Amino acid sequence: MDESLARRRAAEAAVELLPDSGIVGLGTGATTALFIEGVARAIAQGKRLSGVATSMQSRNQALSLGIPMLDDVGPWEIALCVDGADEVSDELDLIKGGGGAHLREKIVNAASRVNVIIVDELKLSQRLGQRWPVPVEVATFGHMTTACHLAKWGEPVLRARDGRPCLTDGGNYIYDVRTGVIDDPARLERELKMIPGVMETGLFVRRVDVLLVGSAGGVLRVDR
Repeated sequence: MDESLARRRAAEAAVELLPDSGIVGLGTGATTALFIEGVARAIAQGKRLSGVATSMQSRNQALSLGIPMLDDVGPWEIALCVDGADEVSDELDLIKGGGGAHLREKIVNAASRVNVIIVDELKLSQRLGQRWPVPVEVATFGHMTTACHLAKWGEPVLRARDGRPCLTDGGNYIYDVRTGVIDDPARLERELKMIPGVMETGLFVRRVDVLLVGSAGGVLRVDR
């Protein structure tokens, strides 16, 4: 399968769902970057849209393309949010956070009337945890203590780049927790978020309204 073509097909299918006017949530990642390009084209063709970005990366891309952007403080009435995912289960639950933006992504997701997830078919799993660890954003203060608590659910690995811990846009660290297959994502999300120092998890449970899956054969749409 041509992954780049599959991603573009999913992104273009999401562009077709844009309203004529309103606020659009702009997710983060390679597939969503293609959608952001489509939003810019739609505005050039007459749609009256503005955006709320889930990361500085997406915000900078949107501004460079001329998309009007709202500030980061809210509140917003978001008509449609389009984002990607690292893993999607048969129950339409997600693991997100490969790009480190899952805290902001979840805030924007919760402020949106309709949430659309765009992926290629390689992101599909029967159950979460088959392909990806769970990203957990944690406060830098006491992060090794927080990691000791996370170890109850799997091996926590501090995400790093060039020998230094990765920082999120919020100035926090990320631990990727290798849980293995997750039997009850909702329960795991609750338990992880009760740990002092945990800011947010990459588990998105019952937060998808429409899934668009790009493949060699076209785009599959799945509605919750």
